[in-house]
Amino acid sequence: MKRFLLVLLSLCSMALAQLPKPNVVVFLADDAGWGDYSQNGNQMVSTPHIDSIAKAGVTLDRFFVCPVCSPTRAEFLTGRYHPRGGVRGVSTGQERLDLSEKTVADAFKAAGYATGAFGKWHNGSQWPYHPMARGFDEYYGHTSGHWGEYFDPPLEQNGKMVREKGYIVDICTDKVLSFIDRNKEKPFFCYVPFTTPHSPWAALEKDWQRLKDKPITQTATDVAKEVADETRCALAMIENQDGNVGRVLDKLKEHGLTKNTIVIYFSDNGPNSHRWTGGMKGKKGTTDEGGVRSTFYISWPSSLPQGHTVTQIAGAIDLLPTLVSLAQIPRVGDKPLDGRDLTPLLKKQDTGWPDRMIFSTWGSNISVRTQQHRLDNAGQLYDMRADPGQTKAINDQEPAIAAKLSAAVATWREEVFGVATEEVKAKGKKKGAGNAVDPRPIPVGYREFPITMLPARDGDPRGGVKRSSNAPNCSYFVNWTNKEDHLVWLLDVHTAGRYEVTVDYTCPVGDAGSTVELSFKDSRLKNQVTPGWDPPLYTNQDTLPRPDGESQMKEFRTLNLGQMKLQAGQGPLTLRALEIPGKSVMDLRRITLTLLD
Repeated sequence: MKRFLLVLLSLCSMALAQLPKPNVVVFLADDAGWGDYSQNGNQMVSTPHIDSIAKAGVTLDRFFVCPVCSPTRAEFLTGRYHPRGGVRGVSTGQERLDLSEKTVADAFKAAGYATGAFGKWHNGSQWPYHPMARGFDEYYGHTSGHWGEYFDPPLEQNGKMVREKGYIVDICTDKVLSFIDRNKEKPFFCYVPFTTPHSPWAALEKDWQRLKDKPITQTATDVAKEVADETRCALAMIENQDGNVGRVLDKLKEHGLTKNTIVIYFSDNGPNSHRWTGGMKGKKGTTDEGGVRSTFYISWPSSLPQGHTVTQIAGAIDLLPTLVSLAQIPRVGDKPLDGRDLTPLLKKQDTGWPDRMIFSTWGSNISVRTQQHRLDNAGQLYDMRADPGQTKAINDQEPAIAAKLSAAVATWREEVFGVATEEVKAKGKKKGAGNAVDPRPIPVGYREFPITMLPARDGDPRGGVKRSSNAPNCSYFVNWTNKEDHLVWLLDVHTAGRYEVTVDYTCPVGDAGSTVELSFKDSRLKNQVTPGWDPPLYTNQDTLPRPDGESQMKEFRTLNLGQMKLQAGQGPLTLRALEIPGKSVMDLRRITLTLLD
């Protein structure tokens, strides 16, 4: 009998080994709130394709992400809380994921999968922070966070800027469909981080016309702060996104891949405006329930139950351990994970799942969630079962629980940040990470990825030079008017050699002709800013007026400054003007360095 069982187990193992590996498609919305979907009860919007993922699979009813974009992406990629991986902000280099971290894409690539990412990356731009150095075979989209051009946008394809016609979500989805077509005969891991409904408020006209007069029948928790047209525009962008999810699901069906493809849909934070969230407190940027609870749907028709709801709390940190477990592939990397493998919950296995704590942080604010309670960033305790809107603190009724969770927050803060609560209080609270340029130098000069783009986002303006807006991600440098003004990028040149240098600029025709000098260590490169190139600001990008702090964009021209030799090592790359014949030097969006030899 024992021998028979051993033979049976061996045959079962062989059968499992011969099963085709599941494909994986991960959709990640940008700034969509839990309440932006008809599946969750929103009667003002129609999201049948996104809803179909829930109906065909499993819903995680209490799924928690971060208050803002890049931290959630880092936690999804690594299975670890984002500060552990060096992600402390959303721009100026603070969004970069430490190079010592290994990603879920690393694991799938090592297991023989074709891997691609199409959309908003937001965890580092320059190689080896680039997505193609983090486990993805190919990439199309924008590596920064906020992107100011949704119509006919300039986007990056495998390291080079390209411009195509159309709406940004449609274009990126076209690339997803092509990726699936090209890899339908082998397993693939496809990451689709959509750009919407993040501002600017820019919807396709057909979607806006359908929703622009829609009555707001379900209002924000803080109804006085809701802007009706922003709600309508966000929902118009969500409906466009739903259509693109449908296109991908149809492509899987066309190739007979639906049954053996794991499909996931979630968002990166709470809603980016005050709109309906089912009564939850908070929005994007806050550590309250409405700021960090995301919708989450996962389907895998061949292996997961249909229409199942998991009530246990979970989060973005759980996705890496869960996906490698479902796909039965080894994890790459050995750093301790913060996330748990959710497979037993997804498959309805009776495991006696223990309670846990999930921490949410932004700036110095930290909140902790258990299955029943939330301790907010001010130390107020709420019973989330009895009071899901966080309307009445219960510290007086449950002092022991409040004390326990307060101690857990203090321990977590010191472990993850290396900073005690007392130090934070002494320095004063901050609402979030600032826009100071990250002190980590920008790597330059890898032969496997010779192009390094240095956007204004990552530079440091000196003198009178300013950014075109307070939001650095899609900004450019303006107000460059005198010789004392200059721009600095801190570099770490990996390969000494000859580099071609270009700049993307605009300049009034009457101001053309300034002589600029680019310097790094002992190297100098001089050239003139000419011809003049002064295009108007775009007027075709916005459905609603652009929010304060977001740059109005325009068409930049590429100027070849020439070639210069760069020595290996760290140092500032400085661009200054030697002669200024007109009123200004130029507006500058980026410098690009290309290693030639």
